[in-house]
Amino acid sequence: MAGSAAELGGAIHLAVDLGASSGRVIAAGLDNGKIRLAEIWRFENTPVRMNDGLYWNHLGLWHEIVHGLRLAVDQVESAQRNPGGSNQNGPGPRIVSVGVDTWGVDFGLLDENDEILGPVRCYRDPRNVGMLAEATQTISRDEIFAETGLQFMEINSLYQLIAARKHNDVPLRHAKSFLMIADLFHWMLSGVKSIEASNASTTQMLSPQTGQWSTKILDAFELPHEWFPEPTPAGTSIGVVQPSVAALTGLHDVPVVVPATHDTASAVLSVPAEGFAPAAPDWCYISSGTWSLMGVELPKPKVNSLCAELNFTNEGGVHGSTRLLKNIGGLWVFQQIRAALQRRGDAPSWAEMVSAAEAAPPFALILNPDDPSLLAPPDMIDEICALAGRTGQDVPTNNAVLFRAALEGLALRYRITLENLERLTESSIKTIHIVGGGSLNELLCQMTADACNRTVVAGPVEATAIGNVVMQMIGVGKLHSIDEARQLVRDSFPTRTYRPQNTAVWEAPAKRFIEFS
Repeated sequence: MAGSAAELGGAIHLAVDLGASSGRVIAAGLDNGKIRLAEIWRFENTPVRMNDGLYWNHLGLWHEIVHGLRLAVDQVESAQRNPGGSNQNGPGPRIVSVGVDTWGVDFGLLDENDEILGPVRCYRDPRNVGMLAEATQTISRDEIFAETGLQFMEINSLYQLIAARKHNDVPLRHAKSFLMIADLFHWMLSGVKSIEASNASTTQMLSPQTGQWSTKILDAFELPHEWFPEPTPAGTSIGVVQPSVAALTGLHDVPVVVPATHDTASAVLSVPAEGFAPAAPDWCYISSGTWSLMGVELPKPKVNSLCAELNFTNEGGVHGSTRLLKNIGGLWVFQQIRAALQRRGDAPSWAEMVSAAEAAPPFALILNPDDPSLLAPPDMIDEICALAGRTGQDVPTNNAVLFRAALEGLALRYRITLENLERLTESSIKTIHIVGGGSLNELLCQMTADACNRTVVAGPVEATAIGNVVMQMIGVGKLHSIDEARQLVRDSFPTRTYRPQNTAVWEAPAKRFIEFS
């Protein structure tokens, strides 16, 4: 990775990549046929607890985004003033597009004057609990799935809206526009209201067959149709940076090109696999971070009884593809164990936690990362100990056991998800691609290879930012297909391969895991 945008030559694309725990502004350009990245600015993204609610600091995030964009412009202008700098090849740098990707399901509301209404709620807000059951009193679970093809999770936008109505939210009463969180930032950048298709598909209000909002769902829950603009395909230029933002950042007349704004859709685009959306896939992906999104890329959705029974989701991908996947708790548990230790005055590094986990006894605690009690507990360690007691297991007294259990639980969850993916697609999956930050966790990658008895290919790490960038490149005509984009990714970023080594020891724990799930 380059040290600054000044080291990149030619056309530069700026990716604002917001995850559920941190955000970055990344610059990208081409150098001798390879993508080069430069991290311009990194900042934390921490939900804010207020009274009984959990919120995102969306104005703080906007402040950080503007700062990062300003830094990128300053670096590019510095290189233009000093053409004899570190980049000696090709034309000088110039910024040609900017786009934002974020997590899914969360949204902001605007009033009739296009003012943001209230703080933006976090999907882990406790008031969402029970809203799925409440929704099925209006329209049946089977009908909701037939309309949306989406996995049932109380974090989905539909249930957040039901919670807002149940609590008689003032913002909801005055809302005139609904924007997903990435689209909220695109609106701040450009002044144009849009909802990108991949993120719209996470709401449980979109039809995967038509790619349009479900009239049946909107009408059943009395949601105004005019709130929801027609979904915008990834790669669309929605306008240029508006004057007020240009004055703050220096991005004058720079197009805002909408990537696949759901971070998983961007991450999947960057998977260094051969081919695009095969009908019978022989590879699957895990976008590994705070959440793990494990699935396959298909040409069309699988909205059938088996998909409903297994609670898989059909989310939108790029160029009309479908991401058939399962949302898995991911490294959230591992991260929150560390947060709980920090509150206790202990602050192990990630490397220290992985090292301790590697030395700990295997399968001392079987932990399901998707247990509802682990979604947003006040203290993760206390909750894990309580969960161990409820499931008849020994309460852990060693931090290393906690660390290992969090990783083993993920690998076991991947194993079951892989089996179900093969049932759903009636295909044999030979390779698991792990992209994102979790691809750096060598212990987890090897556990995944062993638990699933499959080859694991890990990398690239900066998957969401890369997917964001290559979609911008497609949008401006620099790349012409997904196959060409994936070839560029393969040429640009190294991967590491993990082969199954010790598979037999996972058989008994897998059976115990199913009992606790």
